[in-house]
Order: sequence, then C-alpha cells, then structure tokens
Amino acid sequence: MEIQMIDKTGLALIHPEIHQDFRGSLSENFRKDLLEEKLGYSLSDFCQENEVHSKKGVLRGLHYQLPPHAQSKLISVVNGSIYDVVVDMRKWSESFGQVFGFFLSDDRDSNLFIPRGFAHGYLTLSDQSLVFYKMDQYYHPPSEQSIAWNDSKLNIRWPLSMNSIIVSQRDKTNIGFSKAFSFDDPSAV
Repeated sequence: MEIQMIDKTGLALIHPEIHQDFRGSLSENFRKDLLEEKLGYSLSDFCQENEVHSKKGVLRGLHYQLPPHAQSKLISVVNGSIYDVVVDMRKWSESFGQVFGFFLSDDRDSNLFIPRGFAHGYLTLSDQSLVFYKMDQYYHPPSEQSIAWNDSKLNIRWPLSMNSIIVSQRDKTNIGFSKAFSFDDPSAV
C-alpha cells in the first residue's frame, strides 16, 4: 500500500496494492497503523459508513460538522467516477481556504483520507456512481455546516458545465465561504 500525503494538509491518497491471479483480485484498501505513521498522530476508529448512489451530474456538498462532532472521512469509489473536492476550514493551517480536487474512480484504485476540519463534496462524472465513505464521528444534524458549491471566493473548477450540475434544494441555499464557520482551535479537531 502506498500512502501519498498531500503537502502539509493531512490529506492522503491511499493507493492499495492489488494482488491478482486466476481467481480474481484482492487489495488491502486501508491500514490504520500505516496511515497513522504517515500522519504522525493516532486516528479515532471509524464508527459509521455511508453508501451513496448518484447519477451523472449530481453534486453533493460542501459539507462538514462542527466540533465536537467534526469528522475524518475515508472516501472510496466502488463504481463509476467522481471529482472529489475538499476545502481547508482550519484557520491555523497553511492551506486555510484552499481547495483541493481529486479525480477518484473504480479503476484508479485509490481512496482519499480527509482529516477533521475540511469541508467535503463531490460531483459524479460517470452515468452512475457508488461511493462509500467511513467517518470517525456519527452524523449529527445540529452540527452540520455547508458551503456553497459555486462560491465565487473558492472558484472551484467543476469538470462539468454549470447548467448540467444537479444540486439538492438544501445545497442550493448553502452559505458562502466567508460566512462559514472555520476551525480556530487545533485541539477542537
């Protein structure tokens, strides 16, 4: 397994080693001990896993939760392809306010680890997608925050035309980045 750290953000692309033979294949997609070694800190255990089916053009996000319910996430695309986006909401971070985008798909064999303190969303690029994500905190509706996917300050370059993007009614009312809660205290995440 190769773990590719993204600068000093704490974001990590995890590339599993795939073992194939006449029966099929096997891959080890996640090892907590190896990721902790790269990150330099201990992770909480994942306690919730979501499965999301989307059709082409569906954009979900940009979501995150407030402390003490802030979540780390491990994103895996089981079928199809997505453009995954995270925004650093940690004021003390060198990358505060920066947008990071990743093309993830079932044929690229990589998973994305997102530490606490990032807003997260993705756009389905294939006809259908199946995305699994594990979280280290339970979904807590009163703690959920959302940032506008089309915020002019963030200027996210989504790889589909704006008029082909499908957004939920709730995500159409998300606030702009400049009004969003950001994490002031490193010990809170």
